[in-house]
Amino acid sequence: MKKLLLIDGNALLHRAYHAYPPLTNPKGEQIQAVFGFFSMVLTVYADQKPDYFVVCFDRGAPTFRMNMYAGYHENRPKMSEDFVPQVVMVHEMLEKMKVQVFELDGYEADDLIGTIATEAVSKFKEEVVIVTGDRDLLQLVNEHVKVLMPLNGFTKTVLFDEKAVEEKYGVHPRQFIDYKALIGDASDGYPGVTGIGPKTAAKLLQEHGTFEKLYRDIGLIPEKIGAKLALDAEQAALAKKLATIVTDSPIQFDLTKCASSDFDIKALREEFKKQGFNSLQTRLDTLFGKETNQLELL
Repeated sequence: MKKLLLIDGNALLHRAYHAYPPLTNPKGEQIQAVFGFFSMVLTVYADQKPDYFVVCFDRGAPTFRMNMYAGYHENRPKMSEDFVPQVVMVHEMLEKMKVQVFELDGYEADDLIGTIATEAVSKFKEEVVIVTGDRDLLQLVNEHVKVLMPLNGFTKTVLFDEKAVEEKYGVHPRQFIDYKALIGDASDGYPGVTGIGPKTAAKLLQEHGTFEKLYRDIGLIPEKIGAKLALDAEQAALAKKLATIVTDSPIQFDLTKCASSDFDIKALREEFKKQGFNSLQTRLDTLFGKETNQLELL
């Protein structure tokens, strides 16, 4: 079975921007997010050795979730002025490298990742590794899909399979949407059930299986918890819709166009030189070879 590496571009860029001190290229432009993004990409690429490689981004336009709930992402801080040009720079470098990039108005990168991962498994029978800092994507984990998350900036990563998700959160990945429905998501700006935290949510789902059965069994639940569930039933139902990643977004995905063997390594090497990424250039040469444009994984 071959492997597809799916990169959550926005998640990695934001993490890189905050993980590294301000860095500038020879032109004096800030590039710490660019440096951190490609540093992480090289690390996971060397570790995972994928046959296929895709990057997904948020477009920045309003999404269907914002239309569903006015408070969605409302409290997120605006992007810094020096961050936006770095996003553009990464897009340009990926284009020169001939990496397949997906983004779509009305949808988040999560939805495109969900669609691509689902199709890669069902249609092409591939193994998928998603690289992200967004735990919402844990709902996609199954026998063929894993999620790789950087921790502590970029110094450590953890690979979530089904067992790892259960050990960390107390629920199976297929219950993760229901889990988010109960606890809400402060970073995305929507509430779940007031007074229900992660431990209680996990325990309820362990006992009742699904969100829907939990509400059918509400008369069997201790009165205090049952009252909280009843009071915020509509709120929790909305949270479940907001938490659910779309797996059939209208994108044209062709796995054959995503082969990592088609990368233009020479172009990326030139971009690293232009930005002053000497350490990344050394790593790139180690990974792909100094004088070749062909894949030479060690």
